[in-house]
Amino acid sequence: MGDPRHRTNTFRRFFLNNKFVLFLMILLLIGLNILVLNKIPYVFSPLVVLVKTVLLPLLLTGIAFYLLNPIVDWMERKRIKRVYAIFLLYLVIICAITLLLVTVVPLIREQVLGLMDNIPRYSKEFETRFRQLIGSPIFNQLQQTLGTSSTDWMNSLSSRVSAIVNRAGASIGSFVGAVTETILAVIIVPFILFYLLKDGRKLPQYILGFIPTALRDETHRVMIEMNNQISSYIRGQIIVSCCIGFLLYVGYRIIGLEYSLVLAIVAACTSIVPYLGPAIAITPALIVATMTSPVMLLKMIVIWTIVQLIEGKFISPQIMGKTLQIHPITIIFVILTAGNLFGVLGVILAVPGYAVLKVIVSHLFEWMKERSGLYTPVD
Repeated sequence: MGDPRHRTNTFRRFFLNNKFVLFLMILLLIGLNILVLNKIPYVFSPLVVLVKTVLLPLLLTGIAFYLLNPIVDWMERKRIKRVYAIFLLYLVIICAITLLLVTVVPLIREQVLGLMDNIPRYSKEFETRFRQLIGSPIFNQLQQTLGTSSTDWMNSLSSRVSAIVNRAGASIGSFVGAVTETILAVIIVPFILFYLLKDGRKLPQYILGFIPTALRDETHRVMIEMNNQISSYIRGQIIVSCCIGFLLYVGYRIIGLEYSLVLAIVAACTSIVPYLGPAIAITPALIVATMTSPVMLLKMIVIWTIVQLIEGKFISPQIMGKTLQIHPITIIFVILTAGNLFGVLGVILAVPGYAVLKVIVSHLFEWMKERSGLYTPVD
């Protein structure tokens, strides 16, 4: 049997005096507390309601801040007081929104209403072409191979369409609620954005005031890196999406595709999600082009291919660069996982959230390496 004092010293040296082990024990205690408190409904319920209430306004404000703050900083460097620069920028934005409401919105409204009016015609044409496809020899041979009949195919299609319609009808109430929340968030955003543009530079120092003194320098470096990752992604992705929308609009106008403005706007909005967004955006354009003529479908595919090549070879490398340093396969898996966990909001926030998490985890790992004593420096 060993000396009890030796065992006590060993325990103290490897556990009590080991900052890495103590850090893991603290994380374990925090997790256990959260697990226990989560069983009490009234503890975290107010917090969940608060997060749901302020999440969308804060998200929109953050995006607007990263887009507009460089302009305010530039105006401030031109010896314009920051408050006056913000008011001047707000005035320009109001004028731009008014111009859009007068010129662009009526055109969008006209195309959207025209597209909605033509949906029954598109449905009938789709049904006719589907029946022609069912009656083709190739499809008959496929039915014999799979052991199914055309009636089964039609019944399956009808049931799926009915299910989609029922889900759409059931989600109208939630959609109206989401629109109401979005409108309220948009109304609140300018007020929050004003104070964030005015005093946003003081926020990091305010946050650092809650951090222990010994960790403030490292925390400050992490915050700077996180800020650079988020700002570069938001600005770059929105600029790339606008370029894609503009190029598609020009291309659709050249080939004479109907509803070119609406389809280009849809493509620009969905292109905010990298890799998966363009695949989603091409669907409505494919439907409209297919219902128009086979030649129009071929023209649309050519335009889409050209725009994607221009975006991949020239626009994204110049604007986005290698700022995120995330492999495309990783981005796709992150987007799919976040979409399954958090829905549409998860898809939108997947890449910047992963970039921020990557910064935190990498710095945390380096910090633990230095204090664990388990890693020897390599010369």
